[in-house]
Amino acid sequence: MLVFVATAYLATIFILWAFQGRFLYPAPQTPAALTPGYGEIVLQTADGLALRAFYRPAEAEMPTVVYFHGNGGTLGGASVSNGALVEVGLGALLVEYRGYGGNPGIPSEAGLYRDGRAAMAWLATQGIAPDNTIIIGNSIGGGVATEMAVEHKVAALILIAPFRSLPTAAQDQLWWAPAGLLVRDLYDNQAKLPAIDLPVLIQHGDADTLIADSHGKALAAVARDGEYQNFTGSGHDLSFERRSQEARRDWILARMR
Repeated sequence: MLVFVATAYLATIFILWAFQGRFLYPAPQTPAALTPGYGEIVLQTADGLALRAFYRPAEAEMPTVVYFHGNGGTLGGASVSNGALVEVGLGALLVEYRGYGGNPGIPSEAGLYRDGRAAMAWLATQGIAPDNTIIIGNSIGGGVATEMAVEHKVAALILIAPFRSLPTAAQDQLWWAPAGLLVRDLYDNQAKLPAIDLPVLIQHGDADTLIADSHGKALAAVARDGEYQNFTGSGHDLSFERRSQEARRDWILARMR
């Protein structure tokens, strides 16, 4: 019996390690219908991929947000998450990753960073400066957003339901396995945030059972100019809640004054 249990345990660990990409990136494959008010654009990555994305121009004197959704997200969901922002005239570039929504490629940390860089480069071709750009990331998208904020001097960074690092989040969920040692993609937000010299807003729900709000609090504590917003009773779908959208909208508008 002990041999059977040990063998089953080791087999499970091997499956988690070998197929972690499928677990970490459960990418929806159906292309999202174009959201009214947005246009469809193509982002060209440094490694030769053409990625479908949605873009809505900002009204005069308003900044543009670049939004990176979670690991199970879609462009349709991203447009919902930014509803309260675009209603007041903010522009929005909704990024769809490689391997998601009909896009070519295979998702990975390095790959998603290339996708983020393609988005930032596309904004530059439209004459939108980094200092008029706000980067927003939800869940694993917060890892992409944080890296882009390291690489580009933008106006602000907003993280929704973020984790300290992906191995830490995986270990929290899979407490019975050495998950932190198995995960190859790191998204080490906690190590990067102290070097980011710009305003950072972190939103987290205290009922989040996928990524505990302790992660968001820890990130706010290490940010140079961090603000933490707690949402009582909210879970990991916080980005879709109207009250969270209005809170980040108001935070952005307050910094424009």
